[in-house]
Amino acid sequence: MRWLPARLVERRVETPTAQTLLLEVPGWPAHLPGQHVDIRLTAPDGYQAARSYSLAAPADGDRIELTVQRVPDGEVSPFLIETYREGDPVEVRGPVGGWFIWRPAQTEPVLLVAGGSGVVPLMAMVRARRAAGSRAPFRLIYSVRTPTDVFYADELRRRVRDDAGLDVAYVYTRQAPEGWRGEPHRLSLADVNTHGWPPDLEPLVYVCGPTGFVETVSDLLVGLGHPARRVRTERFGPTG
Repeated sequence: MRWLPARLVERRVETPTAQTLLLEVPGWPAHLPGQHVDIRLTAPDGYQAARSYSLAAPADGDRIELTVQRVPDGEVSPFLIETYREGDPVEVRGPVGGWFIWRPAQTEPVLLVAGGSGVVPLMAMVRARRAAGSRAPFRLIYSVRTPTDVFYADELRRRVRDDAGLDVAYVYTRQAPEGWRGEPHRLSLADVNTHGWPPDLEPLVYVCGPTGFVETVSDLLVGLGHPARRVRTERFGPTG
């Protein structure tokens, strides 16, 4: 893979700390939902910094979407959120990844489990399902700190209403919305058992989020009887 020049076309605010960036990348080779890219910045003095970001939407010609959450003291995300402007250049390399992907030809039930910004590649799968007219049943369990931290909140509400076969359940860990039944808590066995698919349906499971979250959820799923080979994971941790 080689680095390709890209420029910012549009941005959308998702949360107080996250934005979706629409980039135009001439010569983009297309990608599958669940893959990611590397973004590289080059300073005037030649210093370079690169980070990986999940693709947030299906391929659309030479345009790709990334949803970036600002990392305190980060080198790349603060620039992308606060300084990067329409028309400004960056470099993109990808797509990367061949295991954590969903193909529209797949027909088995799908369980998506997201922790925080781990929802990004899973949203690409949700969007790809609709774009392909797939009838594969999808369930998303989205663990997030507070309602204001939910990525794609309006779109998810709309998709639950309009996309037949898609269900979304939320788990709030710090503050739940007014009128929410129950108390804020970390995602539990009861949540996975209630909102996920039973293992006898042999769903394909995708789990994405911080390393500790992914390990906990994977253990819960295997404990419920889901074969480890059908649980695909993508994790992230603090940058160095």
